[in-house]
Amino acid sequence: MKLSKRAQTVQPSLTLSITAKAKEMKKKGLDVVSFGAGEPDFDTMYNIKEAAKKAIDEGFTKYTPTSGIIELKEAVVAKFRRDNWIDFKTNEVLVSTGAKQALFNVIMSLVDPGDEVIVPVPYWVSYEEMVKLAEGKCVFVNSKNFKLDPDDLEAAITPKTKMLLLNSPSNPTGAVYEESELKKIAAICVKHGIWVVSDEIYEKLIYDKKHVSIASLNDRIKKLTIVINGVSKTYAMTGWRIGFAAGDAEVIAAATRIQDHTTSNPSSIAQKAALAALTGPQDHIPKMVFEYKRRRDFMADRLNSVEGVVAPLPSGAFYVFANVSALYNGEIKGSMDFCHKLLDEAFVAAIPGVAFGDDNCVRFSYATGMANIERGLERFAKFCGKIK
Repeated sequence: MKLSKRAQTVQPSLTLSITAKAKEMKKKGLDVVSFGAGEPDFDTMYNIKEAAKKAIDEGFTKYTPTSGIIELKEAVVAKFRRDNWIDFKTNEVLVSTGAKQALFNVIMSLVDPGDEVIVPVPYWVSYEEMVKLAEGKCVFVNSKNFKLDPDDLEAAITPKTKMLLLNSPSNPTGAVYEESELKKIAAICVKHGIWVVSDEIYEKLIYDKKHVSIASLNDRIKKLTIVINGVSKTYAMTGWRIGFAAGDAEVIAAATRIQDHTTSNPSSIAQKAALAALTGPQDHIPKMVFEYKRRRDFMADRLNSVEGVVAPLPSGAFYVFANVSALYNGEIKGSMDFCHKLLDEAFVAAIPGVAFGDDNCVRFSYATGMANIERGLERFAKFCGKIK
């Protein structure tokens, strides 16, 4: 039996594989400190969990419409109006099994074989693989200070360009685009009629800047933008698997048809939980942000104190993307070698930058307790001292 070409070309997620290896080491009794996780270490809020329990008790355990229950879609519409100053209608919203599925459905709805998709580097690991599955071609554009330069965007556009994948705040870098930067990017996309898929899943986890959705700038760019978001990061609901896409009604309808034949509706129970998240108290968010900022400042400072490591301070998300290439040697030829050696010898798990298109860097997540951060970075510093 031979696998399809599609299956053969898709690569496993390096973020998940490193994390899985760390978990296996922990099961064997090894004291591993993991900086790999891309999920909040906070618990889901009480009112959200109670809403899920109530849904079960009331028998809300059956199929729902594929695109989500109307109450949740209305809450998503209200969220965009309240937080982003964008007006959508409920037929312009698709609720999916996580923001990842929403993103996948939209890419599959817009990208034909041979279409080019511009992907700023560094990029989230799954972007490339999703475009591959749609039989499109990624056009990677190196960023400057972790952001896409408008001139570089213009230079990368060809008659085959169909889409720009934009991620702010960014995974893995934590970079956040300013409104002035987004206006320049939007003008270019409008000029060439290019779709923008704007991944804004980390929008609430932002420290010293303001989140601006590119879709909020004007009606012309809004018509070309599909916004991807969800409840996983803001509400510590990664395992609940609820994300959503909002944008052009025809695109959303197409993405819904694709979802019809893959998962159908997302979990009915999780939808009720997400409804409680979006409509309930929001006072936990500034508390989370305050704690993440404290960890961010500590981690960036400690990493930068290690000779050969350069760690820019992120403005959002919960990652530090540190350049460790000065520590490469004959045995360590890239970020993959570096991370495996770090895990094997120092029992510290981090994600190799090659997974995000930048082999000079390593991603450290500070979505873990301060005690773990202190312990792990102490080991990291000793490890770097040995290999230098």
